[in-house]
Amino acid sequence: MQAKLDSRPSVRRCAVTGALGLALLGAGLPAANGATTTAATTATIATATADARDTGAGMSRFYDQKVAWSACEGTDMPKELQCGKVTVPLDYARPEGRTLDVALARYRATGDSRGSVLLNFGGPGGSGVSELAAGGKEFMHLTNGYDVVTFDPRGVGRSSPVSCGPATLEIMDATDGDGGLTDPDDVLKRLRDAAAECAEHSGPVLPHIGTVDAARDMEVMRRALGDDRLNYLGFSYGTRLGAVYAARFPDKVGRMVLDGVDTLTEPLAEQGLAGARGQQTALENFLDWCVEDIACPFGQDARAARDQVERLVASLDSDPVPSAFGEPFTGQDMVGAIGQALYSRELWPSLERAIAQLVEQGDSGGLEGFSSGGVTFPVREQTGEQAGEQGAGPVRQPVRGDKGAGLTDEEDIPMDNLPAALMAINCADDPDRPTAAQVTASLGRLRARYEEASPVFGRYRLTQVLMCYGRPKGTDYIREDVKDLDTARMLLVGTRGDPATPYRWTTETADRLGPSAVVLDNRGEGHTGYASSECVHRKVDDFLLYGSLPPDGSSCGSEAAGTGSH
Repeated sequence: MQAKLDSRPSVRRCAVTGALGLALLGAGLPAANGATTTAATTATIATATADARDTGAGMSRFYDQKVAWSACEGTDMPKELQCGKVTVPLDYARPEGRTLDVALARYRATGDSRGSVLLNFGGPGGSGVSELAAGGKEFMHLTNGYDVVTFDPRGVGRSSPVSCGPATLEIMDATDGDGGLTDPDDVLKRLRDAAAECAEHSGPVLPHIGTVDAARDMEVMRRALGDDRLNYLGFSYGTRLGAVYAARFPDKVGRMVLDGVDTLTEPLAEQGLAGARGQQTALENFLDWCVEDIACPFGQDARAARDQVERLVASLDSDPVPSAFGEPFTGQDMVGAIGQALYSRELWPSLERAIAQLVEQGDSGGLEGFSSGGVTFPVREQTGEQAGEQGAGPVRQPVRGDKGAGLTDEEDIPMDNLPAALMAINCADDPDRPTAAQVTASLGRLRARYEEASPVFGRYRLTQVLMCYGRPKGTDYIREDVKDLDTARMLLVGTRGDPATPYRWTTETADRLGPSAVVLDNRGEGHTGYASSECVHRKVDDFLLYGSLPPDGSSCGSEAAGTGSH
């Protein structure tokens, strides 16, 4: 059965709700009658006998494969980009059983190659192949020594993509606005029912989509690429994936960089609070910048500008303006659009113009372009309008085989794959499942905390914590076991003005990982530092290419303020 994702702004906003700390979504197999293996059970089985399986005969057919590279097929694929695949077990507890293919892409080294550097752009749910095709020029310097390789993680893009079908709209509508606060029992029932549809549309990959399995896929990739150790650059969610890999395969860690560092310990409700605070800070920094410009729609006083934003959101919630699609554009739609634009400081001028267009002309078109902005590594040249064009196309069933699943054709990737994968992965990684009574009892207290954290973003973020309700418990491996690692030294980059992954997560994760973690303090704005800071870009490349690590605690200054590194 085909379904088409609604183009209403509120739906498009929710469909791409932010990266990592922003994305408190969840989906998985329904836990009805105890008949379904939960993600937590799967992960427990996977970790209990990992050492034996990693070297066992059942894995040799996966570890012995080689990647066959060829020109990438599909729209707008650069001619220099090559594509390939690796085959991995669907269930690592049963490597002799069903399999799936994971899509790869690479730019070849321009000279002598010392191996590969593997990239993950974040999400979770972002297609690495699409991101590298669109923003590969950011990484061309790395081809001086490496093949630059990326992949679509299992459940994402061409790698057996998951989908919730029509239930995607049900999930979004159930949690849009204050519905989850005024009638939580109804919302929780709708979410529980929607989980069954997610299972039906996603197929057998859904119970095996979490980060623990994706990290094991990366070990298959490393071996198939012929690398002695994994050299890796991960952004946002990709830092969680890199940390899990390092915990599972500590002696295989090469030069690893984690940029926009995720928390490994905080529950989803606390992540939402951190995201709300981070967005509020980023908004205030944007407004401080805006009021220096005579064209700022909020005037030239920063405090007054903050008050005006809050009043504008409230006004649009009570009296929305018509969107380009004929549906109402509400204050919460505006909040979602602003949140996306704040991911990159280079989008601030476009955001200023879009808000002015709304304030002065009642035209929400500029902000609507941001509403479906990316959840992954911020490509510098991407505009809000371009971001708004991503994800077009119908939702279709993923390819499923009796014994294995090959790569999915580009035109058959479900339109809702990004939110569906984001939901599934985040909940597969989270062990908390409060009861309905606990959820209902905590909502009032949570609302007060969220609105205190951010008068603009608090309400928008709160209902997202409901979305894992009724799903199987995720693994506790990430919280319990990813710590005190004995690995080669790793570089962790934290950005002070990051609206999605607050800087304190960088230092907390570094402390948790242990002495191998080296922190680079990026005193700039936006989500992650590699694309926005020449200083960060240079230090990361120097480490990956030459093994040159900056001292722990060194910093890159705010380039907008005219400062450099020291």
